[in-house]
Amino acid sequence: MGALAAAAPGGEIRAAGEAEAPFCFPNGCYVCEVEIDPETGAVRIDRFHGVDDSGRIVNPPIVHGQTHGGLAQGIGQAVLEEIRYQARSGQLLTGSLMDYALPRADDLPAFETVMDEGEPTATNRLGVKGAGESGAVGGPPAVASAVLDALRAHGIEHLDMPFTPERVWRALRDSPRR
Repeated sequence: MGALAAAAPGGEIRAAGEAEAPFCFPNGCYVCEVEIDPETGAVRIDRFHGVDDSGRIVNPPIVHGQTHGGLAQGIGQAVLEEIRYQARSGQLLTGSLMDYALPRADDLPAFETVMDEGEPTATNRLGVKGAGESGAVGGPPAVASAVLDALRAHGIEHLDMPFTPERVWRALRDSPRR
């Protein structure tokens, strides 16, 4: 770019372009397996599998990294992250990372993900689809389904996220099938 600018009249590069690209969404499927400690309510994610239709993949390590990062974000949302306020004053109680739980490496399983390039999109010349958001979008419902499936034997059919140990423990304590 520097050489091009130096050769241009007045050292200035002028460019114009136009492009239209309709929305393009990836497709995917995630499956999660959890274990719940009935004494503490702690949810442990044992295994997590996923398949994503990512279109054409230009840089596989980046796409896998984006997917795994999105899964970490989605799992954090499902089992850890909660903004809490003091009931009487409205004071934020989770105002720093000392109080607001984020997932750490030991909270996550080794993800087993597959990227399917079989259907490149026709909405852009590269045939690529979004990848970074797929884990963050598909992760929470996969975890929620696994947790509720595990709790169904105790008569629990609904529980709001995040599935913190306290929330799961209280649900088990108060369940009709203790």
